[in-house]
Amino acid sequence: MQFVKIDDAVLHYQVIGGPENGPVLVFANALGTDFRIWRDVIVRLVGKFTILTYDKRGHGLSETGEGPVTIERHAEDLAAIMDHAGLGSAIICGLSVGGLIAQQLYIDRRDLVSALVLCDTAARLGTPDSWNHRIATVEANGIAALSETVMPNWFTSAFRSERGAELSGYRTMLERQPVGGYIATCAALRDADLREKARQIGVPSICIVGEHDGSTPPEIVAELAKSIPGSRFEVIKGAGHMPCVETPEQLADIINTFTGGLARRPTLN
Repeated sequence: MQFVKIDDAVLHYQVIGGPENGPVLVFANALGTDFRIWRDVIVRLVGKFTILTYDKRGHGLSETGEGPVTIERHAEDLAAIMDHAGLGSAIICGLSVGGLIAQQLYIDRRDLVSALVLCDTAARLGTPDSWNHRIATVEANGIAALSETVMPNWFTSAFRSERGAELSGYRTMLERQPVGGYIATCAALRDADLREKARQIGVPSICIVGEHDGSTPPEIVAELAKSIPGSRFEVIKGAGHMPCVETPEQLADIINTFTGGLARRPTLN
């Protein structure tokens, strides 16, 4: 395991080596998860990329710190980890809040972003009222109070009925996240609106969504794709909000195809 102190928090990350001078691929995970959600995608990409995964501030084995948590701060953390690891420019793959972090990283540190893979995300997620309600629920009753609502949004009915052991494991992952860190990132999402910034993105981008995503339905992700100049849009059939868990083969194939064509695509910025 690898750890680094960024400002007031120690953050957990992992670098998996790849071809010398080859492409770098960075994964940023969703709210209420740690970087293990990417495992079944990563095993299909190892050897083709140098890969960075990490637990964002307040999740997994990463500390929350003392100050306010914003999407900008999450992006600063990722930039600091990348700088610490000496990775340089990379393809950033973000899921849900990880997608907002990826977009913000492009705005703040364009030198670190060669392309974007934006999974089940948008430039603005939810409403202030919905996030305030979620924060109040967790403050009163803990993260477990959300499980029965979150699991159907994350996973399809087929996954929930046929893959019960995995469902239980991901429910446990959600419920064991640090409460303070979870609430802090809910507040960051409540306050984040990257809709104008998304229109400034000038690197090759693809927006991907599960067909049955209950958190960011396909029409929401399609709007993000429309707002990013030259962006591609792809729907993964039979997947919910977590295609990295439900359909990792399809997601890895899309990433391979997209990144394989980058050398032939003009950069827009």
